[in-house]
Amino acid sequence: MIDIDLNSLSLDELKRLQKDVNKAVEGFETRKRQDAFAAAEAAAREMGYTLAELTGASKKKFKSASAPMYRHPENTDQTWSGRGRQPNWMKEALSAGKSKDDFLIKA
Repeated sequence: MIDIDLNSLSLDELKRLQKDVNKAVEGFETRKRQDAFAAAEAAAREMGYTLAELTGASKKKFKSASAPMYRHPENTDQTWSGRGRQPNWMKEALSAGKSKDDFLIKA
């Protein structure tokens, strides 16, 4: 193991080290979980089953996301389906006198 004199590090260095350690721990846990899952799947396959069959897990059906209806004029990555909460960029544009129609995505 690496010996680090923590008392000689600045606050920024300590925070960076903490962030790196947290990331390493998360990565380790993810790898171990994936290894365990793969081993369980392999064992189930050897016996002629799928893991879902053995655990009673069913494939969940998710609603597909609504297609976007509105697009930000300057940042095309920002869209809105017209459902749910209005994004801030739409609220700001409407308060500035724009219309929703100005942002419609034309098919």
